Amino acid sequence: MSRMNRSRQPREAPVTRRDFLTRGGGAVAGLALGLPDPAAAMVGPGSRDRTQDTDLLIRGGRVIDPSQGLDGSFDVGIRGGLVADLAPTLDPAGWREVIDADGRIVTPGLVDLHVHVYEGVSHYGISADRYCLSRGATTVLDAGSAGAQTFDGFRRYVIDEQETRIRALLNISVTGTLTDLRGELRDLEYADVSRAMRTVEEHRDLILGVKVRAGGESGPNDMAGTERALEVAEAFGLPIMLHITRTVTPIGRLLGLLREGDILTHSFRLSGTPGAADQGILTGEGVVRESAIAALERGVLFDVGHGGGSFSFDAMEMAMRQGVLPGTISSDVHAYNVGADGPVYDLATTLSKFLALGLPLAEVVRKATEVPAGALAWGAQVGTLRAGAEGDVAIFEMHTGEHRFRDAYGGVRTGSEMLVPWRTLKGGRSYLPQWS
Repeated sequence: MSRMNRSRQPREAPVTRRDFLTRGGGAVAGLALGLPDPAAAMVGPGSRDRTQDTDLLIRGGRVIDPSQGLDGSFDVGIRGGLVADLAPTLDPAGWREVIDADGRIVTPGLVDLHVHVYEGVSHYGISADRYCLSRGATTVLDAGSAGAQTFDGFRRYVIDEQETRIRALLNISVTGTLTDLRGELRDLEYADVSRAMRTVEEHRDLILGVKVRAGGESGPNDMAGTERALEVAEAFGLPIMLHITRTVTPIGRLLGLLREGDILTHSFRLSGTPGAADQGILTGEGVVRESAIAALERGVLFDVGHGGGSFSFDAMEMAMRQGVLPGTISSDVHAYNVGADGPVYDLATTLSKFLALGLPLAEVVRKATEVPAGALAWGAQVGTLRAGAEGDVAIFEMHTGEHRFRDAYGGVRTGSEMLVPWRTLKGGRSYLPQWS
């Protein structure tokens, strides 16, 4: 997530989200084609139609639900905001609305394990409904935007008001990511264990773990900050998420602190070259560190956390050649990477980059549904289309053609497929994609 100096690699001409869409053969306006009475059926994020009947049938789409091993043509029925049925064919009679998904891809609502949605307070904050829910991510984990001193407001003014299902990691710093003027752990006094514990107790239904940023945000306090985050997490049986950039403490020592179920984010940031030897899981010779292998073997989850400065195609490919893949694919969407120059835009675009890297579509979907859903106790049945689960559904168009994808350092890969959000359902209500 760091906004770092990208002068190490030549930067390609910016490719905007609009460029992606038009090159894929479909203009933004074309996303609404084929919808039954879209003006009446759709609501934009933040403007829920509370009178809309929640009985919906999605017909004829290619359903990919890794939690059930499904990849084929199925109908999905939603009643009362929950998945009611899934079968090759369901009777279309008796549904308030029938959605024709023929030729489209239907998945469980995406689960994004790393976002920043404390809009208006954190300098990273963006609208969850605009950049997540409207583009297929119905459940998101805010990764430390709020700390003990700012969490009450996050709950009251964002989590309780947005339609997106938002859960949070509490930043070990009392301020969270309030300002870009100074890293939140530059003053170790801000890593107040007792105040963090009180906040977790007060918001146990929403706080699913503790976040610590090790690198420029912490300076020499990276080890102490991580140890304090672990102290809070262990008191409640929660995981921590460790963010890594250019750490002061050797990366191997920090990785050695992580336990089974903890999360390493920005796992595939720039590393693997002599000039970036201290920034990630690869040594300067491009070899996966022994400490990283040991962490994986202990059950540490390696998360992508693309962000504006934390995902490298080169590093990812070096790791893949050595058999190391991300456990989860997350976007780290925030205010500095969703505009015209990206490079993140949304989770769907991040998933498309992994298609360009050669991962099968079903595996890419699994790493953004089933796996993150199973990694944390969300308090809701998400990441699946099993009967009785939350009625969260993402419908995509697959745009084929030549698509140029850019990582956080200017590196470019070309892919032949791109997932484009077409319609999202949550709680039986419908949302069209909103583009900035």
